[in-house]
Amino acid sequence: MNQKITTRQIAMAGLMAALTAVGSGIRVAIPVTIGGNTAFHLGNIFCALSGILLGPWLGGAAAGVGSFLFDLTNPLYAAEAWITFLMKGAYGLAVGLAIQSMGYDLKYWKTILATSVGAVTYAIIYLGKNYLETMIVQGVSATGALVAITTRLPATIFNAGVAIVFAPILATAISKALKQNRISLE
Repeated sequence: MNQKITTRQIAMAGLMAALTAVGSGIRVAIPVTIGGNTAFHLGNIFCALSGILLGPWLGGAAAGVGSFLFDLTNPLYAAEAWITFLMKGAYGLAVGLAIQSMGYDLKYWKTILATSVGAVTYAIIYLGKNYLETMIVQGVSATGALVAITTRLPATIFNAGVAIVFAPILATAISKALKQNRISLE
């Protein structure tokens, strides 16, 4: 299918990337004894919202670019910005594919389901990446790596829950406002 991308879609993708970057910066660090630190933040809300509003490809790109840009602003994350681009891009992509598979109808329950699919997809990728990184880079045993990633579970679950609650609320409000003003993102 050869579908053209509109100027409005490009502008919305840029806006969503910016919101994702800013939302990723609104974070609360959680120190853990094994494996360094973890945090919860608001970036995942905008990753999911990108997929809901822009569909899989543009939504995935906006989520990935915004998260990538945030990582570049922090020396602790800059080296892995490209990995974040792929992982957060997968988040937006999964949400977009889920909502698209349901007919791209932005009913509230469908946005909750799509956001849940994206959150679970991202959590699996994120925890898997940390598990492998702990074993390979830090030289920790498989059991030790498993223990280390369990320290990231509370923040991962909290981030997922926040996105599952707030992305559908925002999507519903934005969709309603766009319809009232006869603005289409298609």
